Amino acid sequence: MANYTVRDRDSELKDKVVHINRVAKVVKGGKRFSFSALVVVGDGHGQVGVALGKANEVPEAIRKGVEKARRTMIKVAVVEGGTIPHEETGRCGAAAVFMRPASPGTGVIAGGAVRAVVEAAGISNILTKAIGTNNPQNVTKAAFDALKRMRTKEEVAGRRGKNADEI
Repeated sequence: MANYTVRDRDSELKDKVVHINRVAKVVKGGKRFSFSALVVVGDGHGQVGVALGKANEVPEAIRKGVEKARRTMIKVAVVEGGTIPHEETGRCGAAAVFMRPASPGTGVIAGGAVRAVVEAAGISNILTKAIGTNNPQNVTKAAFDALKRMRTKEEVAGRRGKNADEI
């Protein structure tokens, strides 16, 4: 497991490698190894993306993962105080990630895979709990799912055709 933070030249995106997995394929002449890299990309201001890159060398797998993560970026609802607007549970496979807003000064209370997603999104005060499996791929996707479901009070009011004070 390796952790890298890379600065992009054209923008202020931060890349974080969450997990690198070596995969062996058995062929006639022996074993052929390849690598998969689970990467999180975020700007620290409410945008985050998650992807898996696969290649025969680690740097190439990381590069592919970063490219895919940039394409899958979403806008996350971050409210005043650097936290999330409401409680949410994200799911992927056997993994579930519960997220709860925290008061200013709490910090990021999260495990490795969830922490990478939350920090890349620019959330500074949050309480999380990963439930079920500890598989980094599914835990990261579950955290991404929970952030994707977040809605601010203003967004909900707009959908209902009301103003934020009525909700």
